[in-house]
Amino acid sequence: MDDVTDSAVLRVGAAAELSLEELFGAVEQEWQDQALCAQTDPEAFFPEKGGSTREAKRICKACPVRDECLEFALEHDERFGIWGGLSDRERRRLKHQIS
Repeated sequence: MDDVTDSAVLRVGAAAELSLEELFGAVEQEWQDQALCAQTDPEAFFPEKGGSTREAKRICKACPVRDECLEFALEHDERFGIWGGLSDRERRRLKHQIS
């Protein structure tokens, strides 16, 4: 076998040994790696009380994984920061509307 084939076999074998939770964690990590916030100042997404959320929301609007981020925040009941372009208050309001 060549190096490419060996590498693919190792990945498949490793994936087969992952638990369902580990597999979901790997998929979760994949979208997080694509998030624009991972490439910027994290403090913009966790402003002090009363601080501006404008910059974080501007970045979120252009983010390719905004929906995944918001879904994650709703599923994990994130109570702080800007996730998927929404503040905690906005996420709570959305969650109330859809339930």
